[in-house]
Amino acid sequence: MEIKRPTNPNEWQKMTSRAATFVAPVLKLQAVIREAVVRACEQNEVADLTTIVREEEGDTIYSIDRVSEDLIISFLEQEIDLTVPVILIAEGLPGGQLVLPRGGAAEDAAWRIIVDPIDGTRGLMYQKRSAWILTGIAPNYGPDTNLQDILLAAQTEIPLVKQHLADVVWAVRGNGVKAERFNRLNGKSESLPLRPSTASSIAHGFAMISRFFPGAREELAAIDEEIIMGALGPVQPGKAHCFEDQYVCSGGQLYELMAGHDRFVADLRPLLETVLARRGLALGICCHPYDVCTELIARELGVIVTDVHGSPLNAPLNVEADVAWVGYANKSIQAQIEPLLQSALRRRGLL
Repeated sequence: MEIKRPTNPNEWQKMTSRAATFVAPVLKLQAVIREAVVRACEQNEVADLTTIVREEEGDTIYSIDRVSEDLIISFLEQEIDLTVPVILIAEGLPGGQLVLPRGGAAEDAAWRIIVDPIDGTRGLMYQKRSAWILTGIAPNYGPDTNLQDILLAAQTEIPLVKQHLADVVWAVRGNGVKAERFNRLNGKSESLPLRPSTASSIAHGFAMISRFFPGAREELAAIDEEIIMGALGPVQPGKAHCFEDQYVCSGGQLYELMAGHDRFVADLRPLLETVLARRGLALGICCHPYDVCTELIARELGVIVTDVHGSPLNAPLNVEADVAWVGYANKSIQAQIEPLLQSALRRRGLL
């Protein structure tokens, strides 16, 4: 049932209304995963959670990842209407996707559901920082269905064992954002206001370029330094121009922009492939579409999320594509940083 993209407002409204019917089951699934993963963290030693289960082309799968993977398919089979098939897109599936009900054909599916069951595995399994469950749902426009086609996005925080509060945020395109803070102690949720930073400069705020893993980190740091110096000038004695937070989690980075904690974030890792090749090295792990499948929520809040050229972020809904992305808290931050970023990339032949 591959369909054509709507061409008028009435068609778009009908499509988004259909997408909205997935809100309740998606939030329920994410809550189930959250509780299962927290319970696993409570009951197992770090050494058990960090055991490598398998190596995949795009990432390493740890024992903790299996907790959530095993829940998704059975939940969807039980909780959503599969009269018309859907396509589930996630790591660990043969070819990166599975048609539900099983045995169905991809061309008969009405929706594509892309999921990252645990984004931020590394921080969570060592109990350093929260991870996030990410889900995006788009109509099935065939293999070319992309991030800009997502009509519903939701993300749920997987808290540390010592943490009793966990946030949940979701959006249907054109209908704004809803967010709640869940209390694990009493099982209650309260409305959570989210507001991106309105600051006009990165000065005295958090701004960063992702350099989580080894491989040309000095190049990324040099780009970072060039941008900061261009925006704020030389560092003054005893002062700090701005700060950075290497949150090893793309969904978490988007959330930090949504919540007003960060003002500028860029993940440029895919651009470094040629730099590494000249050194005889391979490009390591990069961001994939499932890592940023909730960028719709950020956009609905007014965060500006782009590719490195400044265009709306786009990538096919699959598990293979490498994604470089940039997030600005607002237009003023974009005006301050984007020209400097693009200049730094061009100077190095990366753009």
